[in-house]
Amino acid sequence: MGLKTIPFRDIEEKAENMYEAVVAMSRQAKEELHERIVNKAIKEHQDTESDLDVFDEIEEPKPEDYEEKEKVTTVAIEKFLDGQVKWRNLTDDNA
Repeated sequence: MGLKTIPFRDIEEKAENMYEAVVAMSRQAKEELHERIVNKAIKEHQDTESDLDVFDEIEEPKPEDYEEKEKVTTVAIEKFLDGQVKWRNLTDDNA
């Protein structure tokens, strides 16, 4: 999961305005992060069989259980470059 450069030309092929492209990718990254948080909460809720009481201890995650995932910004940029991110310019709609 090393860093890699992204040529501006690749981004310019997908969008007329670089700033619009950055906004579209950042919004996609927010969606990816939100989806991960919701999925994690659902999984944790399903894993707990009984309701926790006020004085119950919550088990801390162990370092051995750490699962490395691709960063949400990387996922968002890849989706943008693959054409999976759709957006529209609202200023053009009002003109």
